Amino acid sequence: MYTTINPASGEPLHTYKLLSDEGIERALSTASEAFLRHRETPIDVRAGKMMHLADLLERDKRRHAELMTQEMGKPIGQAVAEAEKCAWVCRYYAEHAEAYLADEFRETEAAQSFVAYQPVGPVLAVMPWNFPYWQVFRFAAPAVMAGNVGLLKHAKNVPACGEAIARLFREAGFEEGVFQHLTIEANRVEGIIKDPRVRAVTLTGSEGAGRAVGRAAGEAIKPAVLELGGSDAFIVLADANLERAVETGVRARVQNNGESCIAAKRFILEKPIAGAFTGRFVAAMEALEVGDPMDEATDIGPLARADLRDEVHDQVVRAVKGGAEILCGASVPRGPGFFYPPTVLANVQEGSVAFEEEIFGPVASLIIAEDADDAVRLANASRFGLGGAVFTEDRNKGKAIARRLEVGCAFVNEMTKSHPNLPFGGVKDSGHGRELARHGMMAFVNAKTIWID
Repeated sequence: MYTTINPASGEPLHTYKLLSDEGIERALSTASEAFLRHRETPIDVRAGKMMHLADLLERDKRRHAELMTQEMGKPIGQAVAEAEKCAWVCRYYAEHAEAYLADEFRETEAAQSFVAYQPVGPVLAVMPWNFPYWQVFRFAAPAVMAGNVGLLKHAKNVPACGEAIARLFREAGFEEGVFQHLTIEANRVEGIIKDPRVRAVTLTGSEGAGRAVGRAAGEAIKPAVLELGGSDAFIVLADANLERAVETGVRARVQNNGESCIAAKRFILEKPIAGAFTGRFVAAMEALEVGDPMDEATDIGPLARADLRDEVHDQVVRAVKGGAEILCGASVPRGPGFFYPPTVLANVQEGSVAFEEEIFGPVASLIIAEDADDAVRLANASRFGLGGAVFTEDRNKGKAIARRLEVGCAFVNEMTKSHPNLPFGGVKDSGHGRELARHGMMAFVNAKTIWID
C-alpha cells in the first residue's frame, strides 16, 4: 500500500494497493495474448481507435489536467496544454504510422527484396512524474500504432494519471491488455524486464534509474530507450535580441515548476551583454507568481515532493558555499506545500554544483563566457547532452553553433522542446535512443529483411 500526497497542501490524496505476484503474472499474460491479436489488427483500425482516444483526451482535458496538478503540482494551464499535446501526438501517429511502417523495397539481385517493419511485442515503459501524461503518450502512441502493446510502470506519486491513461485506451476501443498500468514498486522492474514475454523497455528518469534499467535490459538482450537527465545550456550571444532571450529564458527555466529534463539550467552569457541580460532576467524571475497550481494566474506551483524540494535547496546551499552568488530566491518558504521560489545564481564556475549537477527546480545558473567559442566550450563541458539553445540575430552563426553543441536537440532563438515530427533524446549521460517522429516508431519494431528469389 502507498498513499499519494497533494504537493500544494501536503495532505493525503488516495491510497493504492500494490500488485501481487499473481497480479503481475496476470498482467504479463494478458499483454502477451493481446499482442498476438493486436499485431494483426489492420493499421487503419488502429488509427481509428487512436483518433478516438485523441478526441476523448481533448474532450476531457480539464479533468485530466486536474489529475496532473493534484498529484504533482504543475500549474493548471500547463497541465491543460499537456493534455492537448498528448492528443496531438496521438493524431500524429494515427496519420503517419502507415507511411512509416510501409515496406521499403531495395534493389538487389533477388527477384524481390524489401524491409518489413514489424512490432516486437509487449514493451515495458518506466515513466516519471514530471510530465505524467506526455512522457507516456510519446512512447505509447507510436508503440501501439506499430502493433506493440504497453505495460506502464508509472511513478508512485502519479498513479491516478497512470490509471486514467490505461482507461483512455480501453474507452477508445483498444482491447484489454493493449495498454496496462502496473502499480508496482521499482524493485519489481528488473524481474519484469527479464520475463521472456516482455520484448523491450523504455525509461524516462534519473541517471541511476537509467543505469539500472539499461543494465537489466542488456543482461536480458533486449532493446532499451533511455531518456535521462539534462543540464541544458542556454547561450546568449552579444548580438542576441535580449528582450526575446529573457522572455524565453524565464519560460525555459520555470516551465513545469522547473522540473523538466529539457529546462534551460545553465545560462551562458557572452560578456558584453551579461550585465544587461542579468538585470532583466532577475527582474522577470522575481515577478513570477508562486502559489496554488489550480489558480490560472499561478506561474509556479509546488515541487512534486518534499524530498525533491529539500534536494534542490541543498544543491543551492552547496552552490553558494562553493562561490555562487544569490541574486533572488534561494529560501524555503514557510507554510504548507512543497514550494520553492524562482532562484538565480550568479558567478557560477566550472566544477561547481550549479554547473555540474542537474538542479530539478526553478533555479537558474548564470555563467559568463569570453566569446562565442568559449560559450560553446562551456556548454559542452558537461556530462549531460540532452538539449541546448543559442540566441543570436545571425541565424547562420546560430546554426553553426547548434551543430557544435554535444546534444540530441539544439535550438536557435527558441527554448528546447519536443515536437511529434522531430526525434527527441540525448547523448552522453542523458541517455540513448530516440522518441517521436519516425525514429520513435522505429525504436520498437523489427526491421526484417525479406528476400524472394
